[in-house]
Amino acid sequence: MYRLLDNVNSPEDIRDFSIEDLKDLCAEIRDYMIECCATNPGHLGSSLGAVELIVGLHYIYNTPKDKLVFDVGHQAYAHKILTGRREAFRENRKLGGISGFTKRSESDFDAFGAGHSSTSISAALGLAEAAKMTGSGEKVVALIGDGALSGGLAFEGLNNAGISKTDLLVIINDNNISIDKNIGAIHEHLLRITTDPTYNRIKKHVWDRIGEGSFRKMVQKFIISTKSSIVSASGGALFESLGFRYFGPIDGNDIAQVTDTLSRLKDIKGPRILHTITTKGKGFAPAEEEQTIWHSPGMFDPVTGKRIKPAGHNESRYQEVFGEVLLELARADERIVGITPAMATGCGMDLLAREMPERFFDVGIAEEHAVTFSAGLAAGGMKPFCNIYSSFSQRAYDQIIHDVALQKLPVVLCFDRSGLVGEDGATHQGVFDMAAYRSIPNTVIAAPMNEIELKQMMYTASTMQEGPFIIRYPRGYGEGVDWRNCDFAELPVGKSEKLIDGTDVAVIAAGPLAARALEAAVRLKSETGTNPAVYNIRYIKPVDTDMLEEAGDKFHTIVTIEDGVIAGGLYGEICEYFAGKDSRPKIVCLGVPDRFIEQGTQSQEKKECGFDPDGIYMKIYEEMQKSYKKD
Repeated sequence: MYRLLDNVNSPEDIRDFSIEDLKDLCAEIRDYMIECCATNPGHLGSSLGAVELIVGLHYIYNTPKDKLVFDVGHQAYAHKILTGRREAFRENRKLGGISGFTKRSESDFDAFGAGHSSTSISAALGLAEAAKMTGSGEKVVALIGDGALSGGLAFEGLNNAGISKTDLLVIINDNNISIDKNIGAIHEHLLRITTDPTYNRIKKHVWDRIGEGSFRKMVQKFIISTKSSIVSASGGALFESLGFRYFGPIDGNDIAQVTDTLSRLKDIKGPRILHTITTKGKGFAPAEEEQTIWHSPGMFDPVTGKRIKPAGHNESRYQEVFGEVLLELARADERIVGITPAMATGCGMDLLAREMPERFFDVGIAEEHAVTFSAGLAAGGMKPFCNIYSSFSQRAYDQIIHDVALQKLPVVLCFDRSGLVGEDGATHQGVFDMAAYRSIPNTVIAAPMNEIELKQMMYTASTMQEGPFIIRYPRGYGEGVDWRNCDFAELPVGKSEKLIDGTDVAVIAAGPLAARALEAAVRLKSETGTNPAVYNIRYIKPVDTDMLEEAGDKFHTIVTIEDGVIAGGLYGEICEYFAGKDSRPKIVCLGVPDRFIEQGTQSQEKKECGFDPDGIYMKIYEEMQKSYKKD
């Protein structure tokens, strides 16, 4: 089907291509990505925009000896396709298939794993320093998007790299603006001068002859002040001030310009920035026109671009519940504000942004700042709702402790995508939050069983005078309950709910798994005559000690079920409670084991961990049988 791509099994296969062949190859890679992602969804828009950059890098650099470090990995699909994973890409993000992100264990071409943002510069600097110390002669390139550049870690890396004088090229893939036609020719001319080998040899010779001293410093100061007036037009002054040499911008979707520029920059020493302008969704009109939607569009028709909605779901997604409830709360209380680190649409906060833009803050990919900024808002008398995906909240752990909990500030932290997330895999599994935050004083951790409880917990949090108040809820669809027509009501903090009474075995479950446990108990009673009790824990912290006392007195066995790591989570909490008691029940658990869970559907991952509906049913049944034998 593909004249060139079908014969490319490694970057070595493209290094004799002509520029025209490279253009055709880029077009084929785009067609192939669209073909695959139409039926096997992934992060399409970013990867479509980065094709020429990736082809150019593999064409000019001697990979995998030379190291390419990607930021996040959203833009790395062409890289995977070129590096021996063309056929495997059809199983991208599937159970047993390749990861949707770069992964060291997957390929020698993946120099550094990346699933979270803003890590590339720091990691690339480490690789470059290692190459210098070992004398390997390896070149190192970091490819970072302009969105990821908003993360604080990226600036920490830039600051360190700029003063290190290490041989490092950082490419900024800027897909947020277009090249200004009026100054494009000037920039192209300056680019050719500053990347020319002769120019750089002369420059080095001049500096060597001048030597160190006050005269050299005077000349440097004059050059920098003059140059800054030129490069500041394209944003380069910032990077120059950090110690980088700045080049660009260039058209990152022009393979001829990309390869020519990279060949010129390859042997220039020291820290360099190459600013490239690309189009997110390049080559596929729907993706170019609606870039946010086509970042991760789901299934679609590869010809028309019409998106295909999954069948069989009439329920609301939890992110929709959050978005609508937050807006309703904000209408009733002018102190309520929303904060998100670049996830407004994904978490549902775009509704608040449209109706009340003055009370909405997208702080960019900066989770640490999002939390401390929220703490400042709370200290100033506002009621901030800060929504962060669970796995990303890990980056703000210190801020949650030091800036919120220590000061008891009423910040509501809503952790979307808690639990197993599916196809994004190990880098994005939101399974550590309960264990991570349960040990922090002054903290409430809530886990709603359904949409109504999410609504009521958000309302309850809005009435609290101290914090943090954490609400964790999963990715995907809810239980289908009528949450829009229920009135606001407080759910008493630290109080659980008994869903069904029983004998011998008590099941204590967190979040929507309480609904699955209830279904299993009803099924067990119908099919086997056994009668386990089921509790919806509601609050992981503070835990309902009255409920635990009741369960400990009445039942031989307690089964805990949680969509999080067993170590330190709900199971750990209940074991800790009964450890000091003279008599205690047997406690067994279902949850995420002590290993990273790779990609697959959420259903497949839950089955792997043993808490899919059948797994829950069988675990309760087994414990009921053991209890009967004991009696």
